[in-house]
Amino acid sequence: MDGIALLTITVLAVFVGFEVVSKVSSTLHTPLMSGANAIHGIILVGAIIVAGQAADPWVLAVALLAVVLATANLVGGFVVTDRMLHMFHGKKDVVKAGAQPKAGSK
Repeated sequence: MDGIALLTITVLAVFVGFEVVSKVSSTLHTPLMSGANAIHGIILVGAIIVAGQAADPWVLAVALLAVVLATANLVGGFVVTDRMLHMFHGKKDVVKAGAQPKAGSK
């Protein structure tokens, strides 16, 4: 495929992905993030394989950039998922986790 076709597919995928994710209800965001993290893990492995087989310096540079971006996306997804899961913990769970209750409170 030529560069214009690949760019067109990428732009269309971005628009479709945005529309799909924006229509998801808030109760399904945590499972959606978990699935996205799995996909980003596969993308990271693919970027590492491409970087390992790169023959040209510019291909290696783009592959290493893909590794960095995929890693940042994967780690960020886990951080967001962790924060979302902590939102569902009750106040008693937070106190047990190490937070000290205020004086005079139960």
